[in-house]
Amino acid sequence: MKKVMLKTSLAVAVALASSQVFAAGFALNEQSISSMGTGFAGRSSSAEDASTVFGNPAGMSRLKREQFTVGGAAVIAKSDISGPGSNLGGETDGDMVPVVGVPMGYYVKPIDDHWSVGFGVYVPFGLVTDYGSDDAARYWGKKSHVEVVTFQPTVSYAFNDKISIGFGPTINRIKGELGSSLINPFTPGRNDGEVKIKGDDTAVGYNIGILVQATDRTRLGLTYHSMVDYKLEGKTRVSTPLIGPFNGNKFDASLKIKTPESVDFSVTHELDDQWTLYAGSTWTRWSRLKDISVQNDVPAPLAGSAFQTITEEQNWHDTWAHAIGASYKVNKEWVLRTGFTVDQSPTNNHDRSPRIPTGDRKVFSLGAGWSPNDDMTIDVAYSYLWEEDTKVNQVSATKGSYQAKYENSAHGIGASLTYRF
Repeated sequence: MKKVMLKTSLAVAVALASSQVFAAGFALNEQSISSMGTGFAGRSSSAEDASTVFGNPAGMSRLKREQFTVGGAAVIAKSDISGPGSNLGGETDGDMVPVVGVPMGYYVKPIDDHWSVGFGVYVPFGLVTDYGSDDAARYWGKKSHVEVVTFQPTVSYAFNDKISIGFGPTINRIKGELGSSLINPFTPGRNDGEVKIKGDDTAVGYNIGILVQATDRTRLGLTYHSMVDYKLEGKTRVSTPLIGPFNGNKFDASLKIKTPESVDFSVTHELDDQWTLYAGSTWTRWSRLKDISVQNDVPAPLAGSAFQTITEEQNWHDTWAHAIGASYKVNKEWVLRTGFTVDQSPTNNHDRSPRIPTGDRKVFSLGAGWSPNDDMTIDVAYSYLWEEDTKVNQVSATKGSYQAKYENSAHGIGASLTYRF
């Protein structure tokens, strides 16, 4: 029973450990619609609107007018699941990920020729999965709902017209609600119990970047997103199919997790007055996630036992994401964009779980920007994501076995408005 609580708590960590920029784990990282149109190629070097607060704080020095950018994106995911499923029965229908919305908002104000200030609100991480009460994966992760909202005050300084730097502390608020079914030992697969956990925390990190105008037509950008150290605290509620010390009670629970640092390097090159090319690579230090230990405030008779502290191996590995893109300026009002991204998954075949059954993925993107006047721009973008087929193979003494093949894909759509004063 306690191991099921461990699995539920681990889902918070795994959800947080989802990568960035349409990356592995159904992460939500569409922090910029203009960058989404180029597959996030050139994200740290383009600095086209106020969303550069996230992409590269140094890019604020390129924005010569006070402005704000607000928008949102939606991710529509689909999973086709096949295979034997659970030895305890249940459906394998797929489509366990509902439509997810991702809001964003930014503001930038130039102070003088050197200094600019800005502020951003965005959602860097999120996970929503719901397998349902009859699904074969319900013992391994029936429901997951985790989101992180980040607030980022930011400042940039331009040394000259060639080099600028930027910095912004991030205040990150996480909330999570997760649940798993509990097996009835007398009638496995029927009359299940359930365990739920709710927790939250606020932690601080930072983003720092440098932007270099290498030539009249070429910019280089480098952005570092720091590790964030969370300690989620909340309650674990257990309803068991049998009468026992856990049934119907709530217990204090805590989980420490560090989201890894990442480095984004990109290049923006203006080929001529109409064509602009973008390229970028992002490295993420997922190897931080070797294992996860969960602390539970169990009743006194169980204090000091194996129920109090449980550790599970994760063994994630560092990943690279690479992207290329291009934009074409049709006229003063319209610009068209496209991009292509390849992204590694941090998971491995041995430890992959039904909560995040993700593999290496590819993303194709299209976008457009419309500026009816010098003060306003409306950006739209569409992305299609598909993954290599992945397998989940889990065996537990308390939850039986679960074997399935996942074929995952997703559509992403977004729109934003930039207004300049």
